[in-house]
Amino acid sequence: MRLLMLGGTEFVGRAITEAALERGWEVTVFHRGRHQPPAGVRSLTGDRTGPDGLAALAGDAEWDAVVDTWSGAPRAVRAAARLLRGRAGRYVYVSSRSVYADPLPAGSAEDAPPVEGAAADAEQTDYPRDKRGGELAAVEAFGAQDSLLVRAGLILGPYENVGRLPWWLTRIARGGPVLAPGPRDLSLQYVDVRDLADWTLGAVERGLGGPYNLVSPPGHTTMGAFLDACVRATGAAAELRWTDPEIVLGAGIEPWTQLPLWVPPDTELYDAVHRGDVTRALATGLTCRPVEHTVADTWHWLRAIGGTAPQRADRTRKGLDPEVEAKVLAATAD
Repeated sequence: MRLLMLGGTEFVGRAITEAALERGWEVTVFHRGRHQPPAGVRSLTGDRTGPDGLAALAGDAEWDAVVDTWSGAPRAVRAAARLLRGRAGRYVYVSSRSVYADPLPAGSAEDAPPVEGAAADAEQTDYPRDKRGGELAAVEAFGAQDSLLVRAGLILGPYENVGRLPWWLTRIARGGPVLAPGPRDLSLQYVDVRDLADWTLGAVERGLGGPYNLVSPPGHTTMGAFLDACVRATGAAAELRWTDPEIVLGAGIEPWTQLPLWVPPDTELYDAVHRGDVTRALATGLTCRPVEHTVADTWHWLRAIGGTAPQRADRTRKGLDPEVEAKVLAATAD
């Protein structure tokens, strides 16, 4: 198979590129030159946001599939898809479950209504509309059957440049009492970036099209299992102090951002993030490795690069201020 990867040097794009190389695919990576792509690819450089930014893709080269992870202005997806129409068999757009309109009820599948106001030719606005606009751009150029929309949920694993799992690992590695937001048995949904990559490439081989929610089944792991795995992976002398959601929220701590992954139960946000329907992806080959593997492999990668994870400039920093954590722990101490 011949794959054109738009991106391919960071997190999701890199995981897909490496998985394709492992399958023996011929991979071309189009990127801005800010990071070194994996060895074994054909490298093309260009900035798709600038004048003639897609010039390196001009010509008559053909690919079996294009994978695009873009999350900015939808018009950039539209330009690439139009240029590659007729030269690629399938356009894979790594989208997001954020494209669904709020509130997203528990158990929602791919037929849930999308956000309004998105357009294929739009400038950058906000993340949900940008991702939905990217979907519309892919479908506009390639049609519904030949465009695959990978609506990813929470993504974790090696190469993460968003700051969720790396923050928890770094915090727990410091040891001592750790604010653990409860309940301990709170169900989590996420997808290991490598499982996302494997499913995506398998979907290309099967000729799949249309939207797919790409995240683990509800209950794949729990907050307790996740944090226990972090303690084991780091080998730290950390003590998880399980704290009721009411206390966490009462301290003014923001779910999801200040305590990554965690969302209080019985809320609209929890239903949207951790209770989605993934029947369609499971029926087409999605398999999810144990949380222990995701956590341990991410810790191994983090240590290999010196302990500091890369951070995307267009994403807010995650994590809880140590002083805030200490105050909450002191207030709840027996």
